[in-house]
Amino acid sequence: MQIQSIIKGHRALAHSQISLVSMFNKSFFTSIAIGVLLAFSGLASADETTPSAVLTLTNANFKEIVDPEKLMLVEFFAPWCGHCKALAPEYEKAANVLIKENIKLATVDCTAETALCNEHEIKGYPTLKVFREGNSTEYGGGRSADLIVSYMKKQALPAVSDVTVETLDTFKDSDDIVIIGFWNSESQNEHDIFNGVAEKLRNDYLFGQTGQDEAAVKAGVTAPAVVLYKKFDELKDVLEGTFDEEKLTDFIKINSIPLLAEIGPENYGSYVDSGLPLAFLFYENDEQRTRLGKVLEPIAKEYKGQVNFVYIDGNKYGAHAENINLKQQWPAFGIQKPDEGLKYPFDQTKEITTEAISEFVSKFVKGEIEPSIKSEPIPEKNDGPVTIVVANTFEEIVNDKTKDVFVEFYAPWCGHCKKLAPIWEKLGETYSKFKDKIVIAKMDCNDNDLPPAATFKIGGFPTIKLFKAGDKEIVDYKGDRALESFIEFLNENASATTSAESKRDEL
Repeated sequence: MQIQSIIKGHRALAHSQISLVSMFNKSFFTSIAIGVLLAFSGLASADETTPSAVLTLTNANFKEIVDPEKLMLVEFFAPWCGHCKALAPEYEKAANVLIKENIKLATVDCTAETALCNEHEIKGYPTLKVFREGNSTEYGGGRSADLIVSYMKKQALPAVSDVTVETLDTFKDSDDIVIIGFWNSESQNEHDIFNGVAEKLRNDYLFGQTGQDEAAVKAGVTAPAVVLYKKFDELKDVLEGTFDEEKLTDFIKINSIPLLAEIGPENYGSYVDSGLPLAFLFYENDEQRTRLGKVLEPIAKEYKGQVNFVYIDGNKYGAHAENINLKQQWPAFGIQKPDEGLKYPFDQTKEITTEAISEFVSKFVKGEIEPSIKSEPIPEKNDGPVTIVVANTFEEIVNDKTKDVFVEFYAPWCGHCKKLAPIWEKLGETYSKFKDKIVIAKMDCNDNDLPPAATFKIGGFPTIKLFKAGDKEIVDYKGDRALESFIEFLNENASATTSAESKRDEL
């Protein structure tokens, strides 16, 4: 839609309610009144005597019920699944809200409908899928009732809805975060960029746009402008003038996150997606949270857009402190760069004060604090068949350019790692006479961090990699965990400086 069309269209609709058209799926077109969107003002539990708003689907009725629906959410579950049981009341609440907007929720019991679940490639429980006239996409929202409602409402709208001066106030209050673009006849480029970003972020935010001069005046901005309305902190943020896709995306992701809020599994991903370092305040009780929140609030304001600050319940998620190299002693404070795996723990012998944390964060932002590297002590003896690597010897052993180094990255609690242990030991014994050329090694990732210079991450255990002699090219091992397979892999991938033929003969 061109800017001129928006402006002309708004003039024609000045005294009428706008309709929302052009749904995300090309085959799905509908009109939904803004008033319907605003009907939801809170989540109310269904009366226990009323029938469930959640439909039950079987192989016999699935296509009959699902295929005609322009938008529907289906949960594939198993009755024994704990996560499914936890989701059930939230799902019911959401269904009671969304049914009023003609969005149906349903369930499939995969223990009874095995063939149906196999047809939809269900690998775990619960799995939620969004259906549009029989075609499905993965559900990407949260699992609380309000998050389910918010996500499905966004799915029912076009990526960007038209807004008029009359509907501006109601539209900007229709979700926790609403982003509205204000255009004039000269802002076609910004309009196009805005619509492109909205399409990419449609699952996360509600987008609107207007070409009315009166709407821009009412919002207190000069077109082109983007206003992010939110129900926390400053209540709105403004981006005026020209922008590109990166600038707009950063503006949205940075300003849609509260200055200081609780973090948990349901919103951790949004913090990581922002691309900013995360500063954690671990607390033990409400008194600590309130008192230390006042300590951090001015610091969070000062470093907005550079560091995100969050509370985290030490009683529930205390184990995460160890991921930042902090002891599980509260209160505690530390900063993490999730994308890089770097950790910056605040000295736990010091009191958490505004002055101390402000100085710590300032040095962090300036790059004056070295990341903390957790390492086991360097072994006094390390002459066994399998060489032990700790964080402080990673560079010396793994990046030794004169040798091929075949490393297992493991965790002591990992069942697959325990099963592999005797085989890996045997592999070390097999290659012990070639230690001047090939080193079989292992690293406990529970007690050792990868060095900051590492160009890879560990996504699961065990992870096995060959670091080749010379340029230290990394080759991932993807075969089975049999001794013969490891030997074959090394014969094929060890560097040219190693005598592969001699190995074959002697092995």
